[in-house]
Amino acid sequence: MSSRTAAADRERVPTPRVAAGAGALTGIVLIGANLRAALTGVGSLLPGIEHSTGLSGAWGGLLGALPLLTFAATSPLVGRISHRYGTPRVLGGSLLLLIVGLLVRSLPGAVFLFGGTVIVSAAIAGGNVLLPAVVKGAVPPARVGQVTGLYVTAMGLVAAVSSGVSVPLAEALPGGWHTALGCWALLAAAALLVWLPQQGRLNTMSSSARARARSPWRSWLAWQVSVFMGLQSLCFYSTIAWLPSIVHDHGTGESAAGWLLFVFQLAGLLSSSALPVLTRRWTNQRSLAAAASTLCALGFALLAADPGLALVAGVLLGLGGGTCLVLALTFQGQRAADEPQAAALAAMAQSIGYLVAAAGPLLLGVLHDLTGTWTTPLLVLVALALLQAAVGTGAGRDLTILPTKKEQPS
Repeated sequence: MSSRTAAADRERVPTPRVAAGAGALTGIVLIGANLRAALTGVGSLLPGIEHSTGLSGAWGGLLGALPLLTFAATSPLVGRISHRYGTPRVLGGSLLLLIVGLLVRSLPGAVFLFGGTVIVSAAIAGGNVLLPAVVKGAVPPARVGQVTGLYVTAMGLVAAVSSGVSVPLAEALPGGWHTALGCWALLAAAALLVWLPQQGRLNTMSSSARARARSPWRSWLAWQVSVFMGLQSLCFYSTIAWLPSIVHDHGTGESAAGWLLFVFQLAGLLSSSALPVLTRRWTNQRSLAAAASTLCALGFALLAADPGLALVAGVLLGLGGGTCLVLALTFQGQRAADEPQAAALAAMAQSIGYLVAAAGPLLLGVLHDLTGTWTTPLLVLVALALLQAAVGTGAGRDLTILPTKKEQPS
């Protein structure tokens, strides 16, 4: 690269940096806490929902897949809207939309259930796409991974709590599952109240970078980040959907199978919370992405070889999957040159990622129906996790995507 081109690249990459205060960091963590809680409790409540509404198993399956499909459809739009109105302001609007969607979803009637789910999922897509951009613009580059790990930990912790308390809430509160679904609007309202005072300062911070970023679809590095996001999402949602069925079909009781899923989520929480400490000064995550993906492959291989080792497999899958989730979200900030490009990259990565993730549980179910065993589906997951390891060695390189489409060391 010539010195003239390098100078032009530096001029075209905005570098304003305003350190995030305690209020902004608290808001980021609270927003992260809202990105799964509204969805994970649905699985626990699904039998009661189907019983009271008369939904068939197919419609129940659609209800579970609808958020992922909505994520894939709406993620590309979020970046465009944020370039017009500002990332922090659109993020606040997403929280308001989430509150509306949660209240609509809690109303009686299947129309409100499905319509509210679409609204809730579209709002969560806004948080999914824009939080990496906010972190990119609000914290120093060396702390992007730490702050990402912090909000991902909050996301996983509250999601696990949601899975566990939804049924007791439905039994204890008037209105049953309707109230249990709607009560998460309180958490969204708390996040909105904390976030609103931060919007002005953060919008001022991002105003100099308001020009719309060029789409990264032609960047090989962006595709590596996107495919890594897609494969880790596929492995995670496939595990969530089928792990209890896999061990139950091999003689494990339903209650024990449910606890195994809890162990999987707990292991993911441990790895996602420990990762920021381990990578505080580690900007090149190639080896880490490959090692974590290999842990996932090993977990799936153990399940295929001996379902009696399901507990060990669940721990390996959780440790590897939690690490890969933090890395996938961190890449969307670290591989971008500035805040607008982080939003564009996140929109691309999550659109592809959640579309792939939506197909994963369906693919495993079809393979199980065709073969009558879980061995073939699990071996497919082993292969995909190893492919994820290979892609992670590319996505984890210490590079950024510049507006000139040239990828340079950051």
